[in-house]
Amino acid sequence: MTLILTRSDVLSMITLPEVTAAVRTAHADLARGAAVAPTPPVMRLPGSDSAFLAMAAASGPAGLAAVKLLADVPGNRERGLPVQRSAILTVATADGSCEAVLDGGAVTRFRTAAATAVATAALARPESRVLGLIGAGALARAHVEALRPVLPFERIVVWSRTDATAKGFAADIDAEIASTPEEVVRTADVLCTLTPSRDPVVRGDWFRPGLHVNAVGAPPRPDHREIDSEGMRRARVIVDSRLSTLHESGDALIPLREGVFGLDHVSDELGEVLIGAKSGRTEPDQITLYNSLGIGLQDLAAARLLIDTARRRGIGTEIDLAA
Repeated sequence: MTLILTRSDVLSMITLPEVTAAVRTAHADLARGAAVAPTPPVMRLPGSDSAFLAMAAASGPAGLAAVKLLADVPGNRERGLPVQRSAILTVATADGSCEAVLDGGAVTRFRTAAATAVATAALARPESRVLGLIGAGALARAHVEALRPVLPFERIVVWSRTDATAKGFAADIDAEIASTPEEVVRTADVLCTLTPSRDPVVRGDWFRPGLHVNAVGAPPRPDHREIDSEGMRRARVIVDSRLSTLHESGDALIPLREGVFGLDHVSDELGEVLIGAKSGRTEPDQITLYNSLGIGLQDLAAARLLIDTARRRGIGTEIDLAA
């Protein structure tokens, strides 16, 4: 039987602490060779700016293979619809049976914030007390929830292009509103960039010694980035996946094309840091940066949790696809 989980089903079960633990384990499994996450193929139709990514992964410990089909449709912004939509299909590695089909929207938001929490715990200075956010949407709210258990932040500073969005976020989260992105960067100990930007909104000249950056928001397109080349050059960069980074990360690919640094600058993965195979932060004044594209293995880890919880609690709809 195949389990169908709608967005409301997912939201009734998903919790950030559990997803964070699962994502951490998944990245460690990837570094140890117990899981695989190939480069996602990108499909584009002639004359369209939409992109469709098949984000695949397989995990021996989780007993699953999964693919999330992500649709990135910029034209949806004018339609009042989400720019990114997705669905996740999982099969059992033991016999290839289809275990579940899940709505991907909430899963993506939660696993993205969870990966940021894992990276921040591994790379940020323990004495960090100011969290800075560029962007104030749903992903920013998930990041605050994910990061508060990681470090005892005393201040949250936020900037958004939309004043009303910033004010609503600040009122709900008890945050301070900054007038410019530069003000956020120069104030923060931990910075999260959460905008779907094509051009840099953050400049490396603003980075203070000891800053940790989570570059999260830019879509997986080689011409989109949130951090300028100087920011990437100044930082000790950790990526979620070498393969994906060199295929679809504008934050990395643009400075590589400019000759600002070589491939080795963007080749160390988060999982390698977690298992001690690569260094993370090596000194207090070092600037660290986690380049978060999102990988299918993170979706798989969250899906495994949700499938097990749903079957234990009797949530979702079971169907026989072979009937």
